[in-house]
Amino acid sequence: MIQRLQSGARMSQIVTYPANSRFVVISGQVPDDRTLDVPGQTADVLARVDRLLAEAGTDKSRITHAYIWLRDIADFDLMNSSWDKWVSPGNAPARACVEARIAAPEIRVEIQVFALADA
Repeated sequence: MIQRLQSGARMSQIVTYPANSRFVVISGQVPDDRTLDVPGQTADVLARVDRLLAEAGTDKSRITHAYIWLRDIADFDLMNSSWDKWVSPGNAPARACVEARIAAPEIRVEIQVFALADA
């Protein structure tokens, strides 16, 4: 069972889980459509994450933590406008979000998630 402590709607400060689950790591995902604005790119990336999690036999309710990189940290609220609609209610992961140079200038957001699946 995943336990979330000091949880809010967006993120949890602590996420613990038992050792007998299978740990799933999704590589950093970038948008397919790089012409979209930040909320659009974020939604595009999160749709990719959903597909990859399903392929691994899990879903966003089982994400333990996420890393988010933004080309410009000023886009934090724009990114969160999509993230907050997507995150599983009551299952907010531990999360970090930082500004970083990303592989291509048209990419505004990259997201990596870690989740549990049944062993």
